[in-house]
Amino acid sequence: MYMIRKKTLALILTGIMITITALGVFGCEVSDSADTLTVFNYGEYLDPDMIKLFTKETGIKIKYEEATTPEEMYTKFKSGAIGYDLLCTSDYMLKRLINENEVREIDYSLFQYKDNIGQKYWDFSKSFDPENKYTLPYFWGTLGILYDTTKVNGKIDSWDVLFNGEYAGQIIMQNAVRETFQITEKYLGYSLNTTDRDEIQKAYETLLKQKPDVQAYLVDEARDEVVAGNAAIAVVYSGEAYLGHKYNPDLEYVIPKEGSNVWLDSWCITKNCKNTEAACKFLDFLCRDDVALKNFEFIYYSTPNETVKENLPPEDQNDKYMFPDDSVTENCEVCTLTDPETNELLNKLWKELKAN
Repeated sequence: MYMIRKKTLALILTGIMITITALGVFGCEVSDSADTLTVFNYGEYLDPDMIKLFTKETGIKIKYEEATTPEEMYTKFKSGAIGYDLLCTSDYMLKRLINENEVREIDYSLFQYKDNIGQKYWDFSKSFDPENKYTLPYFWGTLGILYDTTKVNGKIDSWDVLFNGEYAGQIIMQNAVRETFQITEKYLGYSLNTTDRDEIQKAYETLLKQKPDVQAYLVDEARDEVVAGNAAIAVVYSGEAYLGHKYNPDLEYVIPKEGSNVWLDSWCITKNCKNTEAACKFLDFLCRDDVALKNFEFIYYSTPNETVKENLPPEDQNDKYMFPDDSVTENCEVCTLTDPETNELLNKLWKELKAN
């Protein structure tokens, strides 16, 4: 699953090492030591003021680096050029790191605020971390359809609207292989993590038949095209839908009845972490309600921190984009790591789809 869509709330800084000290000075080197943690996260995915607060409270300095995608993060991490202590990455990439023994168990006995994370999100995590030993939920969301109620006939409740030809030329699909195949697989009644070659081939044939009806394959711009009135329907993530509705109240978002993808970004401690006690302090700090609230307000994606949710204004607590009912997500799945042969097939078929 390609996670760039979650970074559209701010300018993404790619490949830049940002060092944050207690004084909040950016761009200065901090030497590796027992009172320093090297943290790797997505771009603009943590309030910088919270890092300064952590250093002020604990004396532990943070060397902070940002990446754009899980793949970029993985490549930099595996290169060994920088000794990362903590990573925040996406569900399927976490599964890969766990499988490769690149992460260590988190000692939750050191935590004060772990129980702020709702059980629902620990259950989501079990798809890639079966015993909840290696990862800490951070932000989550869903994949669905953003549509303009002034351009479609009635309410949308199914992926069928993308494939039945009714809105030919008015559809924006995701420009990403996993997302595009996932929704098609769910539409056809398959698991979005299917490794069955016949099911994947059927999804490809469905997408190939649909392609003449597709206006464009986009990522960040998908929401903007619907907001601007240039398209009637787009496949987007819930955070984009939330902002789209704020920009244009005529827009609605739906998680289709066949089910969809629930994504989950989580933290882990690397196997080579120099100071696991400090790493646990940092993760526990992120679970604290005041800190989690600041990060929520900075990012505005769905938080798994139930204490934060309970103290939000009623309109935010009841926001169907941010916090959909459990009944809406019961047919959803978390994207997990597939085998190399399946990935190779998906990439091959994706290239063929785009070339046709």
